[in-house]
Amino acid sequence: MDSLRIVLLVASILTAFFVLRKIRKSQLAIDDALYWVFFCGFLLLLGIFPGISFFFSDLIGFMSPSNFIFVVFIFLLLIKMFSMSVKMSNMQAKLNSLIQKYALDAHEENEEKEKGE
Repeated sequence: MDSLRIVLLVASILTAFFVLRKIRKSQLAIDDALYWVFFCGFLLLLGIFPGISFFFSDLIGFMSPSNFIFVVFIFLLLIKMFSMSVKMSNMQAKLNSLIQKYALDAHEENEEKEKGE
């Protein structure tokens, strides 16, 4: 068994362990959990069947299967990073809206107190 297969299998098992642990503690959202479960499955698939990486690396023209695997993983992680950026932007917009609403409510409350005095 070559070292790349061992690394893929160990990485798959460790990632699955951490993901399942976070799911049990309810510290991971369902959509994030699904992404990481599929990621673990992909790692496991490539570790068990290395012919997949050889086939696609030859088909696309990579010098070695490990280069292909690294490029695929970088691409998958970039997709995840982009989706997290979108989520953060949405959360920032919601937070700004909430802050503005809170400030307006507090201002109106202060005006009512001043009128009452």
